[in-house]
Amino acid sequence: MQVMPSGAELFASSLTLLGIREVFTLVGDHLNEVLIAIQQAGIRVIDMRHESGVTHCADAWARIHRKPAVTLVTGGPGHTNSLTGIATANMAGSPLIAVSGAPSSALSGRQVFQVIDQVSMAQPAVKWSAGATNTAEIPYLLGRAYNEANSGRKGAVHLTIPVNLFAGNTEAPLPMPEARDDGAGAAPEQDLERAIGMLFEAKSPVVVAGSGVWWSGAEQELTEFVKTTQLPLFTLTMARGVVPDSARNVFGHADPAINKAVVPALQEADVVLLLGKRLDYRLALGGPRLLAPGAKIIQVDLHGPELGAVRRIDLGICCDVKAALRGLLALTGRRKWQPLTGWVRKIAKYTREYQARLDGLAEDHASPLHPAAVFAELRRALPAETLYSWDGGDFVHWGRAMLPANQRGGWLRLGPMGTIGSALPNCVALQTANPGKPVAMITGDGSLGFYLAELETLVRYKLPVVIIVGNDGGWGLERELQRELTGAGTVACELQQTRYDIIMKGFGGDGETVERFDQIAPAVQRGFASGKPYLINTIVRGARSPFTEWQIAGKKK
Repeated sequence: MQVMPSGAELFASSLTLLGIREVFTLVGDHLNEVLIAIQQAGIRVIDMRHESGVTHCADAWARIHRKPAVTLVTGGPGHTNSLTGIATANMAGSPLIAVSGAPSSALSGRQVFQVIDQVSMAQPAVKWSAGATNTAEIPYLLGRAYNEANSGRKGAVHLTIPVNLFAGNTEAPLPMPEARDDGAGAAPEQDLERAIGMLFEAKSPVVVAGSGVWWSGAEQELTEFVKTTQLPLFTLTMARGVVPDSARNVFGHADPAINKAVVPALQEADVVLLLGKRLDYRLALGGPRLLAPGAKIIQVDLHGPELGAVRRIDLGICCDVKAALRGLLALTGRRKWQPLTGWVRKIAKYTREYQARLDGLAEDHASPLHPAAVFAELRRALPAETLYSWDGGDFVHWGRAMLPANQRGGWLRLGPMGTIGSALPNCVALQTANPGKPVAMITGDGSLGFYLAELETLVRYKLPVVIIVGNDGGWGLERELQRELTGAGTVACELQQTRYDIIMKGFGGDGETVERFDQIAPAVQRGFASGKPYLINTIVRGARSPFTEWQIAGKKK
């Protein structure tokens, strides 16, 4: 007698065929059958405390590993809770497969508990959204979801699978599509030759690398390209640390709100090579605030509609960044590249001057601590190989401006949604993916509150992340923006200065409160030596960050 597999078993076996070895979840009634099947199939189940935390963590896992990650949440409020993380992943170009359970489809049309149109609700936030109507469809839909998430510009997809389909059996499951990783083909050689010619003839060229470098696995090619051409490089998003900030001709963050040295560098550039980076808000939409109107723009992007979408560009190359860099490298040997010594020295001078300004602020060691002083000390105290999970807020932006990115895949940020709070679930993924490596999470007291219960997840999985909280008793960035508007008080910006280290201890981790400058380095050393999740509750003063200054300056124009 033929044994008919259940939908849950088909789901688990399909994950195995797709190479999925982990599933991120928060348990619920719609998931019991499938979670048991997944565990029996030898797939690791990572369970968390909030559905949005689940999807944030899986998003981070997908970014770190450069391949799709899977979430399972229950229907109704479990699904609605997950949407913030789903939207964040999609905006970040992260291949998330977000699966929601649902009540039995056999009860469709009745007043059933937790029924909501989940497929339509997810549709605007994802690349593709579908709902299973019978058990036999499960392998097909999961394979389709994998390929939709992983093709072209990667992104999030959604599946709703009702509980009766997980529990049901089928004699004839639909075949699962073969897993694919489709990218644009090689760039036309004439485009590559034109790009090399423009860069070779430029007097003040700049290279800006974005996440496309990371997703295409082009870190070695970019390193070799910069070394061969000696062009100055700035990086953004997942490209941070792909070529270390400490390397020659690498000048750190390309975000003008964080790195003021990039502003004159790009304003004076005559040719800008954008590698896997949109001309978005991070780059002032390509406008004159950052790029000279006469600058020649070469843009390489996997997604054709991005090319020239915001401003006129001189050359658009639609292909995978790795393929483009390989093609460019093959052509560089035909020319004798002369070092642009004067131009590079000029950018180095801008960088030194900006860092000197930050370091000057860091000399203020009075309490409450100035954020610049905190990060100047952290720059010395944190291990050189530290991987970072960054949150949002004024305190955090000081750190992004002052700490270098020197580790590939070790600079996780919030993404274009600016989803504050997600650094905590992100660091769960970062430490899980990098056992034995030092991981630091940098956050403010406001951001920490969103997923505070995930501190327990860190403890339960024995993940020794060191969390550094800048506690200024408020929503620092908004407080500064409101003060600029009113010149006086603020509305809805004040918080209590909570002892977050005690909360961490309550969950089973450890920590301490730091109020003086001389306490910072010893606290960091104790944190990494503890072998536990360790929270350093740092009492800081509100101080307008470079990011906030950039925001205010933009509003005045």
